[in-house]
Amino acid sequence: MQLTGAEIIIECLKEQGVDTVFGYPGGQILNVYDELYKHRDEIRHILTSHEQGASHAADGYARSTGKVGVCMATSGPGATNLVTGIATAYMDSVPLVAITCNVGVPLLGKDSFQEVDIAGITTPITKHNFIVKDIEKLADTIRRAFQIAAKGRPGPVLLDVPKDVTAQKCEYTPVRQEKPARILKDPDEADLNSAVRMISEAKRPFVFVGGGVAISDASRELKAFVEKIQSPVCDSLMGKGAFDGTDEKYTGMLGMHGTKASNLGVSECDLLIAIGVRFSDRVTGNASKFAKQAKILQIDIDPAEINKNILVDVSVIGDVKDVLEKLNSRLHPMEHDTWLSHIREYTKKYPLKYPDTGLSGPYMIEKIYEMTKGEARIVTEVGQHQMWAAQYYKYKKPHTLITSGGLGTMGYGLGAAIGAQVANPKETVINIAGDGCFRMNMNEIATAVRQKLPLIEVIVNNHVLGMVRQWQNLFYEKRYSATILDDGMDYVKLAEAMGAYGYRASTREEFAETMQKALASDRPVVIDCVIDCDDKVWPMVAPGAAIDEVFTEEDLS
Repeated sequence: MQLTGAEIIIECLKEQGVDTVFGYPGGQILNVYDELYKHRDEIRHILTSHEQGASHAADGYARSTGKVGVCMATSGPGATNLVTGIATAYMDSVPLVAITCNVGVPLLGKDSFQEVDIAGITTPITKHNFIVKDIEKLADTIRRAFQIAAKGRPGPVLLDVPKDVTAQKCEYTPVRQEKPARILKDPDEADLNSAVRMISEAKRPFVFVGGGVAISDASRELKAFVEKIQSPVCDSLMGKGAFDGTDEKYTGMLGMHGTKASNLGVSECDLLIAIGVRFSDRVTGNASKFAKQAKILQIDIDPAEINKNILVDVSVIGDVKDVLEKLNSRLHPMEHDTWLSHIREYTKKYPLKYPDTGLSGPYMIEKIYEMTKGEARIVTEVGQHQMWAAQYYKYKKPHTLITSGGLGTMGYGLGAAIGAQVANPKETVINIAGDGCFRMNMNEIATAVRQKLPLIEVIVNNHVLGMVRQWQNLFYEKRYSATILDDGMDYVKLAEAMGAYGYRASTREEFAETMQKALASDRPVVIDCVIDCDDKVWPMVAPGAAIDEVFTEEDLS
């Protein structure tokens, strides 16, 4: 049948099982939006307040479901406003398809109104991108874009379609969607045998879990693996929930704001088993001093991650789920009671702690955990509140912490929370924000109100850029350059002006009371939580230091 390019785009989205698109219209993408209107009963369009909010919402939708998220924007500034969200998805391996529409083919390269080379701009931050100048290639290119986004190590793909292509017609033949296979090839047998030998010989193994375990849906296989080798477990920020945070073998996060038990344990182990991690600098600290007593076994789907940041002794390339299944079938049960007891002593000796009185970030996170029974989806912005959310909420399942890890995108959380709430309408979705982050995309509260989403926005309000101030306090002799936000902004009035409920809490009792109201609400709630400007995230590793040089406030004094 003969269809226009815009009709083909919509039909291909339906082929791929897309039920929700986040976006913002404009002149060059009007043909596509006209078709979206005709298919509004099949594909829900969420109009965000800003294109960046659309890209973050598609990201949050993808992270919380495992599906490919979809966002749309028009040419020029509409397309460039997606860039931060695309880069965020790229750094955290999130499957995303961003569809932009450019000026017509005859106008390309002529500095036309709202023309920009979005394919060129996004080349370094996408798995692949396309500009489709031939309508005959449009359907197959869309299908390929979704395959690339989801296959292997996931990531964002950009599809740019000139406006005249959306208006032209060609023959369209529907194609039945096939779910892309995640496993690219079987792991190398020699590598598997080397891994089994290393694990069997280890006396002090430590498992380090990253986001790849969650992406691969390998939590069950990981649990069986840990039980078989009897090892303590730590994780990265992106690995939260891939291993049950309430398990007695779990020691907490590793790295700059990791627990002492994790940092000291990894520094003392004789085998570090790194699964689905990329050895970020925030995890390793001084790379030349990282895990120097250990042999390192790395399991990852992406060969580019092997020896990129940390040199390893053995690697197994493959889908994490598949690799763990094969290792579990070959390994014999082990016993490391002495080593586990040693690490448990660290856990008891160096617990996470905060002041017994007053409202603080850690208290709020623990209270949220208690009041939600650990069943909420927690989304965060970036900074101190993000680290507290990682430290004090116990994540028992993957995809329950949604946060910008690699890029550290301030302003990410509210859009991502909208995406997660749209995808999971019956679940409690809570975005933990700093006041600095909230200011960046707070206009998306209007989106949440318009969509009648019952998400909860908790602003950890210290009237400063908290994490930057912490560094200024510790490493810049308290020169607080451009980090003070004490300008009289009233977030309660702001929330109410956009149609949400607004509350303020400055005591523990007020916070518990307002959270109870928020959890019972059927529309967006913003809670302005006032804390001290000099509260800090502990423990900490100074930049450039080894992770076993981790220190707390008590160590400083």
